[in-house]
Order: sequence, then C-alpha cells, then structure tokens
Amino acid sequence: MNMLNIKINNKEIKVAKGTSILNAAKEVGINIPNLCYHPDQEVKANCRVCVVEVHGAKTLQASCATEVKEGMVIRTNTQKVRQARKVVIELLLANHDMDCTSCKKNNQCGLQEIAANIGVRESRFENVLEKQEIDTSSPAIERDPNKCIRCGRCIQMCTEVQGLAILDYVGRGGLVDIKPAFGMYLNNTACVACGQCSVVCPVAAITEKEDIEQVWEAINNPNKTVIVQTAPAVRVSLGEEFGMEPGKIVTGKLVASLRALGFDKIFDTDFTADLTIIEEGHELLKRLNEGGTLPMLTSCSPGWINFIEQYYPNLLPHLSSCKSPQQMFGALVKGYYAEKIGKSPEDIFSVSIMPCTAKKFEAKREEMSIDGKNFDVDVVLTTRELAKMLRQAGVDFNMIEEEKYDAPFGLSSGAGVIFGATGGVMEAALRTVYEVVTGKTLENLDFKAVRGLEGIKEAKIDLDGTIVKVAIVHSLSKAKKIMELIKEGKADYSFIEIMCCPGGCIGGGGQPFGGTDELRIKRINAIYEADKELPIRKSHENPAVNKLYKEFLIEPLGEKSHHLLHTKYVDRKK
Repeated sequence: MNMLNIKINNKEIKVAKGTSILNAAKEVGINIPNLCYHPDQEVKANCRVCVVEVHGAKTLQASCATEVKEGMVIRTNTQKVRQARKVVIELLLANHDMDCTSCKKNNQCGLQEIAANIGVRESRFENVLEKQEIDTSSPAIERDPNKCIRCGRCIQMCTEVQGLAILDYVGRGGLVDIKPAFGMYLNNTACVACGQCSVVCPVAAITEKEDIEQVWEAINNPNKTVIVQTAPAVRVSLGEEFGMEPGKIVTGKLVASLRALGFDKIFDTDFTADLTIIEEGHELLKRLNEGGTLPMLTSCSPGWINFIEQYYPNLLPHLSSCKSPQQMFGALVKGYYAEKIGKSPEDIFSVSIMPCTAKKFEAKREEMSIDGKNFDVDVVLTTRELAKMLRQAGVDFNMIEEEKYDAPFGLSSGAGVIFGATGGVMEAALRTVYEVVTGKTLENLDFKAVRGLEGIKEAKIDLDGTIVKVAIVHSLSKAKKIMELIKEGKADYSFIEIMCCPGGCIGGGGQPFGGTDELRIKRINAIYEADKELPIRKSHENPAVNKLYKEFLIEPLGEKSHHLLHTKYVDRKK
C-alpha cells in the first residue's frame, strides 16, 4: 500500500494514498464536523461545514472531497476555519425551522449538534424561512421541507441504493428544494415507504410517521388487552439508542422494558417467522413438484412488496402467497389467540415493534384483516419510536433486569431470529426444506454462501440428488436487476429472497439513525450469534409451532392456513 507522510495540527502521520483529509483526521482522533458526507455515499461536498486550512492553498478546502498528498500540512481548528464553519451553520439556521424543542430529532440532530459544538448561540442573520406544508400523506413517512438543509443524502439513497429517484433537487440557486417531482405528495408517487431516506437524513426533514400516542391510549384503556410483538432485528439495534455498542443483543431487556411500559403480553415475531418458513417451504415444494410459477419470490419484506406491485405487477405470480411474519402474527392474535383467551378481536389492541417504516403501510392494507372490520395489526412502532416511548416513561434501559417472552408465542428458533439479516429467510427455509425433502438430519446448519452484504448472492443446494439454485438480493436497485432477468426468462433459480433494505431488516428504515455498512455488519454478526445461542435452530422443530398445527391449523397450506396466513398481492402501479 502506498503510504503518504502528512501533518495534521502539527502531528506527523502516515496515511494511505487516496484517503480524504476528513478520514485522515479520524485516524488521529480528530472529528471534523460534516453534514452532507456519508461514508457509504459518493462525496457531495455541498455543505462546506468540513472546511480546513491546507498550507499553500488559496482557499479553505472541503476535507471530505480533498485527498491527502505527500507532505501536506493541514490545520483543522484555526480561527479562520472556526469562523467559516460558524457562518455556514448560521446561514443554514437562517433558512431553517428553529423550533428544536418540539422537533422529532431533538438531541439526535446533526445540525443541532454541530451548532452546539462550534459555539453558535445565536444567528447573526435574520430567519428568512418561508414555511411550507408538511407532507403527511403517506401512512409511513413524514416529510418536513422546513427542516431540510439540502444536503442530498436522501437523493443518493433513493436514487442509487434503491433505484427509485422519488426525491430530487427542484428549483435553482437559493430557491432549490428537495422534493418529489412537480411537488407531489409522497402518497401520490411510486414511493415504497422503505424509509431509507429517513435513516440517512441528518435533520428531521424526513422521519417516520409517529404513532406513539395511539399506543399510550390503548395501554391506558382498561377495556383493551394490549399485545406486542417484536421483530428479530430490533434485539440487535435497540441498545444503540441507549449508548450500547452496535450489535449488542438486548432481547431480555427489550422484553422487560415492554412489560414496564404496560403491555399485557409480550410475544416474539420470530414465532411467526418459523411459521412463515413452514408455509413458504411447503409452497415452494408444491411449486417444484406440481409445475408452479418459478422462481418463487419471498413476500416478507413490505417495501419489496410495494416495489413489485408498483414496478413489476406482471410478475406478481412469482410471489409467495404467504403474509409477512408481522401479519401472520396479527392474524393469529385476532383469530386463534383471541378465541383462546375468550376475547373478541375488538377487545385486543395489537402492536408490533419493527425495524421498518413500510410495515406501517403494510398494516393498513385492506386485505390485512381476517374479519373485514378490524386490522390484524393496529399500530406499528419503529425501533426509534420504541426508544422514545421508553424515554417518555423513564425506563432505564441499561439498568433494567432481563425478562422472558410470554407463552405461547414467545418460543422461537434460531431460524426465526436470522430473518433479520439479508439471506436469513433463505437460510431458514433451506434448513427446513432440506430435512422435509430428504428425510435426513442436516448436519451443518450454517449456509454461509447466502450470508454477507454482497448485493446479489447465488447458491446451489443438493436436496438428495436434486439441485436447487437460489438467489439472495437486498436493496431495490439490485432487485431491479433480478426482476429484469425474470422478465426476460433468464433467471434460472427456484427460489429468490428479496429484501428491500440494505442488509435486510437490520438496516431497515425504522432503525436508529445514521446507519452505515460497518454498523450493519455488526448487527448481522449479532443476529447469527443469537441464532447459535438458541437450543432450537430449525423452524420445523419449534414445539410451539407444531402444537399450533396440531390444535388449530391442522396442516401447512390447509384451509385455516390459507385463511389466516396467506393473501393476494395486487397491481398498484401509479
């Protein structure tokens, strides 16, 4: 590796050729403030907050866009630099909604943090913000143009990672805005509600639509039995909201904190992840044996479902008819469980804690109601919203003692846990399908070929002489490539897992702000660690799931299963 000698703030260091000044400074413990820079995106250099002095340069240099050179002398904290940064922040604040105390990202805002750190106590410039309407049209995402600082992070995420280009720069010069084309409301665009824009937004210009008050109201209603389910990915990310290391497994604390909030029953979505594998695995085998539509596509990621319904509705026959684990759970709670405890569906308030904003959209789909009157899932809270509830209630998450899920939907397998990572659904399915087809015990449960952050992965599985080719895809720009192959008849796979978000659910749009690939890898590693720690690692060996079939569902793909656990997806092209 070609190393260069440079000096930063009188400290001599060696850094690799091609390193930016911003990242070189990090190597010696110097954090240069920045707003538009994101480690997983192309350099934009449009906020100018990260300027530094470089000896010999006539002007201040943007550290994110300037590569180090041999012998370069850099100063990051001169009076000239501090004054320039201060002016930039003051100008941003002069065209910004300054109501920080009621802002959704108060104490989590990049602009607020930098302003405090560089000593902006008041702006010397008059506030010229012309208030615009807040877009609340989407059931999942809220867009507040009055908070936008035009950094462009959301545009890159939506265009390059998700391949949708819903958001873009509109206007010129000082009048430029970031919004959908023609100023349309989000709900009138082909937005899939994935929320990836909200994860990278440094301010509160794009956030999830909050539903916290509805949940408090239900908890405080003595006539309601309030039941909550928690998704697999939440247990490896919630801790970040309370200062824990990314990837810290906090399952027991998660359960205890929900009980402290006043939920009547705390269940694990992993239970219905196991159920999904049983249903989906048998559906795949039926298609393979009876000549059904192949490749079969997974259906548990609601952002991905929104995508295929809007962009490739002619390929809907490839989708599994299975509901997502969230919706299977909701159907069981309002159907089987309500009957079991002698309650009507109206008496039960069903909440899910999800890493995903698109789950909010999914829960409000008209077909997600087993009785045609009550939604199976009443409210979806993101990981971020749960953290806010815990702060509101004064729950000390770090100190709370661990507790266990309630029966009967608290028992799950490692296969259910790994649903949270890209490749996890495929791996869980293969563990079950292999043993169902071959009648043999699978010795090595770790299908490492389907793991990792590579955008499109392939694997071949030998089912006792029958070779099954599978593919795993995450992010919608990669999903587009696979869909085009299917469209052209060139996708020679039997089964394809598609996840909307980078890294799968661990990188969902409702996860803690500031997601990066480095952070996603830590969460993924924790997911597989949680899998290995569980005594049961195959969905079909979950005794609670087997008991459910014996007592209620009877058989996979049976009449009751079809009514409760399966659905139809429709053309929603706009």
